[in-house]
Amino acid sequence: MLKITKTFEDRLHDIDPDNIESGAWISLVKPTAEELLITERITGAPQDFIRSALDPEESSRIEIEDNHILVLINVPVNHEDRPGEYDTIPLGMVVTPDFFVTICQEYNEVLHSFKETRYRYFSTFKRTRFLFQLLYHSALLFLKDLRQMARKSDKIEQDLRLSMKNEELFQLLDLQKGLTYYSMSLRSNRVVVERLLRLCSNPQVNHLIKIREEDEDLLDDVRAEYDQAIEMAQIQTDVLAGMMDAFASVISNNLNMVMKFLASVTIVMAIPTMIASFFGMNVPVPWTSHPLGFYIVGLVSIMLTVAATVILWKKRFF
Repeated sequence: MLKITKTFEDRLHDIDPDNIESGAWISLVKPTAEELLITERITGAPQDFIRSALDPEESSRIEIEDNHILVLINVPVNHEDRPGEYDTIPLGMVVTPDFFVTICQEYNEVLHSFKETRYRYFSTFKRTRFLFQLLYHSALLFLKDLRQMARKSDKIEQDLRLSMKNEELFQLLDLQKGLTYYSMSLRSNRVVVERLLRLCSNPQVNHLIKIREEDEDLLDDVRAEYDQAIEMAQIQTDVLAGMMDAFASVISNNLNMVMKFLASVTIVMAIPTMIASFFGMNVPVPWTSHPLGFYIVGLVSIMLTVAATVILWKKRFF
């Protein structure tokens, strides 16, 4: 989907591609081949810049070519067909002398906030600030999801204390996978922010990235938020790994207890079975002709079984 907008009086207004003006924001979400060609024609940006974010395996980076800068980061995304799963997708941002272009394979919360004009001091004219605001909001979304992961892992831990079901263990595995994706994305995005900070002092790109004093403060906030998100992701990863190891030990211990109980039951049940097999032989045995022989043998079996049960119980086999 191709959508071109521009801010007038703090509100976004749609613009027709045939009447596009300088300072517009060109948004591409799951674009068609025709929309990609239109964007390349309007901006004059290299084809690789426009199409790079459509590869889900693309890594975060910054590229500069002629009068265009590509800033590629990974942002959180919620898949409609996989609710509750934590994943990231590439978001490409191309800064040109006249336009600001965003390219993404799926609609995400980062773009949604700006589409709804809920972001303060948002203007499509100020391309550098817009770029920093996108980076800042992506870091906030990472932090939001990480806090949600922490609450979810606490709930799963409480459920596992009550019952050792496979469902909770699979949920822990999903969380661990999501944290792995987030940790990789956060670190690569942090590298992009650092390089972007160095580019701001490069006079060769001043015509594309015009940084003001308030923009420097915003970029410092971006760095601080990403540092906090990276630290939180590392803490959550360590906690989750420790939780998985602890519950693996608990499951192994429970299995040992079950096997010990079954072995004890087998020993106890073997005593009357063994006595019955002795007296079932076709040879002379004690109390064969005694009128109370059956009851005597039964009483002896019960006494030995009770004695074995008491001994095993005292040794905590039950």
